[in-house]
Amino acid sequence: MNSLAQPSINYLDIERIKQRIYAQVNPDLERIEAEISRHLTTSVPLVAVVGRHILASGGKRLRPLLMIQAARLCGYRGNHDATLAIVFEYLHAATLLHDDVVDNAEFRRNNPAANVMWGNPAVVLVGDFLYSKSILLTVGYNNIRILQVLSEATTKMAEGEVLQLINADNLEIDESEYLEVIVRKTAVLISAACQVGAIFGGGSATQEEALRAYGHHLGIAFQLVDDTLDFTGKWEELGKPIGNDVQEGKATLPLIHTMYHSLPEEKEQIRKIFSADKILPKDFERVRDLVIRTGGIDRTMRLAIQHVEQAKEGLQMFPDSPTRDILLDIADYVVYRRI
Repeated sequence: MNSLAQPSINYLDIERIKQRIYAQVNPDLERIEAEISRHLTTSVPLVAVVGRHILASGGKRLRPLLMIQAARLCGYRGNHDATLAIVFEYLHAATLLHDDVVDNAEFRRNNPAANVMWGNPAVVLVGDFLYSKSILLTVGYNNIRILQVLSEATTKMAEGEVLQLINADNLEIDESEYLEVIVRKTAVLISAACQVGAIFGGGSATQEEALRAYGHHLGIAFQLVDDTLDFTGKWEELGKPIGNDVQEGKATLPLIHTMYHSLPEEKEQIRKIFSADKILPKDFERVRDLVIRTGGIDRTMRLAIQHVEQAKEGLQMFPDSPTRDILLDIADYVVYRRI
């Protein structure tokens, strides 16, 4: 069984963890895919076309999988969980569509971004459709607590989008301010998926809080790892250009750390590159080298690992089981993944 202690995992092990996860959750993934397709129905063809484009573009279905596993960990044994689970994938897809419009993105998961293909107005409206569809599906479960958690999550997500917009091109943002952005933009939906799973599964208040905390810390770690991959990953892994965050004027934690640990002339060089209309590859390489040299990647990964360990600690109250092992494996995968 999986240990709850500090993991000693190298990059050769992560593929084995990934395979172990998928071997266990593949039946759930099949149910999730079937429900995503079944509920993406509308009399407006463009809505379905754009919706399928974003939903079929290679997402890992992490959020619906977490909801299903959380419900199972709390004792649920039925098969009526998949429709509620896909609410979290629809909401995630809606945020991706809106993000791509705000960021003027050109690529998403190795494919042209939806806004490039259909234009900003259509993409914003399809994102709105996915939000509305999510609420409609949730209402069908007739559970006010689940609706409350979902409504609070989507409100915080919208606030996170505005916070990120306010801080666009802001290299002076500090670590705590940035962490608040990623809590609202990323962690809150993952946390809500786990909490809703606990509610749906009939978990106690203590179990619900434990799974909410698991999702919260997992979500923070997930985004922090994404931040490092923007400097160290590869196009074929990320499905978008390396340095995309810098190109879009987003100061993520590795760069924030570097700004606080660079010489004055280095800071000025970063500011000049960051404010350019188009960042050349050689300029990004200069920034990346500074980020690595000043420990920006190391600092971000250490923080991600801390949050993963906090996530795993929340599972200690649950008895040993295959479902708990899956959640432990997912936590390890999140921090050591390459995509």
